[in-house]
Amino acid sequence: MSDDHTRVQEFFGVRAADWDLRFPDDGPAYAAAVAEIGLREGGRVLDAGCGTGRALPALRAAVGPSGVVLGADLTPEMLREAARAGRDREGALLLTDVAALPLRSSSLDAVFAAGLIAHLPRPAENLREIRRVVRPGGVLALFHPIGRAALAARQGRALTPDDLRAEPNLRALLTGAGWRMTSYADEDTRFLALAVREA
Repeated sequence: MSDDHTRVQEFFGVRAADWDLRFPDDGPAYAAAVAEIGLREGGRVLDAGCGTGRALPALRAAVGPSGVVLGADLTPEMLREAARAGRDREGALLLTDVAALPLRSSSLDAVFAAGLIAHLPRPAENLREIRRVVRPGGVLALFHPIGRAALAARQGRALTPDDLRAEPNLRALLTGAGWRMTSYADEDTRFLALAVREA
């Protein structure tokens, strides 16, 4: 296991048990973000870096009982909390790294990723791997339940121009990985960037 993986697992592993308690009011923001993806009944969607699976109920509601919902995370403790909360009934939970997804190429309609991009050790490479599993024309949603400035303030850090999620930086990163950004919103109450997989 790489040092990056170990750091991510250590960071989230010790926070897993009370993760949902720390952010009890995020449900509506997740549901609203999922609604903007445009998923259809019977669709196939992955929550990449699903953590405790807070997006899984909204994703299941969007694709219905005939759809496929997967939640992938690198941290076993987070997946245990997702199962403890009953979110494993909304989708299959996978202990895996988004850098090497155990999925067929072009097998998904969309990928939802909440808070993931800041934890990717090699963002361009990792976004190409996510692109691999999404069909041409499929959607990537990069989400956070608060905006960049609010998140930086919460974490006690300054918001800098080299922030990966700043619009010009993110647009260039996505373009280089084979995605076309179609919308970008960075507000106090949420961050949501949508991109479409180029053919």
